[in-house]
Amino acid sequence: MVTFIDTHAHLYGDPFQDDLAWVVARAQENHIAKVYLPNIDETTIEKVVDTAQRFPTVCFPMLGIHPCYIQSNFLPQLYAVEAWLQKGSFVGIGEIGIDLYHDCSLRQEQQEAFAIQVDWAKKYHLPLSIHCRNAFKEVTALLEKAQDGTLKGIIHCFTGDRMEAEQCIELGFFLGISGIVTLPKNTLAETVAAIDLKHLVLETDSPYLAPVPHRGKRNEPIHLLHTATKIAEIKHVSLEEVARITTKNAERVFNKNAASAGQH
Repeated sequence: MVTFIDTHAHLYGDPFQDDLAWVVARAQENHIAKVYLPNIDETTIEKVVDTAQRFPTVCFPMLGIHPCYIQSNFLPQLYAVEAWLQKGSFVGIGEIGIDLYHDCSLRQEQQEAFAIQVDWAKKYHLPLSIHCRNAFKEVTALLEKAQDGTLKGIIHCFTGDRMEAEQCIELGFFLGISGIVTLPKNTLAETVAAIDLKHLVLETDSPYLAPVPHRGKRNEPIHLLHTATKIAEIKHVSLEEVARITTKNAERVFNKNAASAGQH
């Protein structure tokens, strides 16, 4: 039986407070076998952990600080997060990165915090889930400097062109394809057409970025099927082929870490 993996979903947030069990059950019934949960900041760690404990065979926790939540005095934030990491119960470092879309005032702080968290990936032998918005040069420059052959992970919500995709692949990363690929007249579809499936993984970024035909509504893991169907259409392959290859790719990123993730 084919299964899918949602490599990036914030199921621990308030939009799922009232019906999370139903959302997870719907996902499982529709062959979404695993959902990976990226953390946002130090205030959401317990929510991520609790959700993973509640659904230990489906939900797997990552740990990091989203760049938009990096503060001017960010070191205490990072100390608090790393204290949790030392418990050894997380499958990835994320969601981390650089975001210069809304606010560039903490550019330096974001870069320093990103570098520290990338070093955690080496220290704890964990993959990365990387947020990159209006900061492609900054993110790839840091990864080029840090890559020693051990770094791996996913460029979350990738929206770049073919050249940028190839640069990420050369750095050892998979491209996270979200519901954005279903939007009309989007350039991501052109990139997906040009890049081999062996470099792609699926994600929803729930509750955000709902695909067509659910735009404007809460996103959830079951909607991964719309993204997968669109990719199958773009690549002229079966939905089963998309499921098989992207699931294998996700397992290459996470599997060696997932077995112990439910033990907090």
